[in-house]
Amino acid sequence: MSMSRKAQRCLNLFFALLGFSICVASTSTAKADENKAPLKVGFLNVGPVSDFGWNYSVNQGRLYLESHLKGQVQTTFAEKVPESAEAERVLEKMIVQGNKLIFTASYGYLEPAMRVAARHPDVIFMQVNRFKTAKNLGTVSTDQYQAMYLSGIVAGRMTKTNKLGFIAAHPIPHIIHSIDAFMLGAKSVNPKAETQVMFINSWSDPPLEAEAVKSLAEAHCDVIAHAQDNQNSILPACESLGLYSLGFYTDGHQLAPKGWLTGACLDWGPFYVRMAKSVMDHSWKPCAYTGGMEGDLGIIRLSSLGKVVPASVQKEVLTKQKLIESGKLAVFKGPLKDNKGKERIAAGKQLDEKDFLDMSWFVDGVHGTLAQ
Repeated sequence: MSMSRKAQRCLNLFFALLGFSICVASTSTAKADENKAPLKVGFLNVGPVSDFGWNYSVNQGRLYLESHLKGQVQTTFAEKVPESAEAERVLEKMIVQGNKLIFTASYGYLEPAMRVAARHPDVIFMQVNRFKTAKNLGTVSTDQYQAMYLSGIVAGRMTKTNKLGFIAAHPIPHIIHSIDAFMLGAKSVNPKAETQVMFINSWSDPPLEAEAVKSLAEAHCDVIAHAQDNQNSILPACESLGLYSLGFYTDGHQLAPKGWLTGACLDWGPFYVRMAKSVMDHSWKPCAYTGGMEGDLGIIRLSSLGKVVPASVQKEVLTKQKLIESGKLAVFKGPLKDNKGKERIAAGKQLDEKDFLDMSWFVDGVHGTLAQ
């Protein structure tokens, strides 16, 4: 369905007034196959792609997709779109623009995406960190907890107060995985270590994030980890207070050159290429992909190790990383109790898939409140 230039301008103005930023970027058009139009691929983001965190990582993956499939794809991205009915409206706009593959890149986009997918069976959707699929909607979950386990080892070795801080967006399973894994990694090398968790209840709120860093510092936490979309506030705040910091979603060492330790890092590009190719050759299926350090998706990496991390600790962490990548080290294995003393995993067992997907408890050593 075509649209007049005037109508298109009106639509763009409407979405701009709603506070959305929608941009289109296309690869340089190679004339290898003039008879075949490029696949149009859309990306829906909850925050700005300049956040140097989650949305930045998604956009870097988009740019990778363009550079590796030049002339074969044309991409569209929308940023700062709320997880509400507004997401549904932006998805409909992307479909009007001709996008046939859309990545809904935030936890709360599943419900809007499911409704839009039902109305447009010829469009493929890929949802992050949820597990419900449909005929034309697949999912991908990122096992960042593995890299956060390794980050916990570094934190446990580097802390002088044995008090670690963790600033988190929402108490949802894939964030709880990372908090618990971080604590388990720290305790594996420092049994005295404890972690204080502060939930912001927002993917990004720079003033609250900076205040959380300050509060944790006043509670004598000398290492701060986080699971927020935006790193532009937390890491500099840690640096200004002389705290060690760990990143999430993107390697943020340049934001904290003195106190940077390491963190979890996402590399979306190869996965986006894989999905685009599967749509183009009609082999795409509505799978629930899981990307771990030991898998073949290549999404999860350990961020760079900071200059302040001793060589012996770096060697220790990289050795453990190889064990995770080979499948020889499982993070959630028994015996394991929660922070209230209840056994969650029996000796010799590992966390089963259902309990993993529904995780709503903290391991021993984590201090924080989870809604019941």
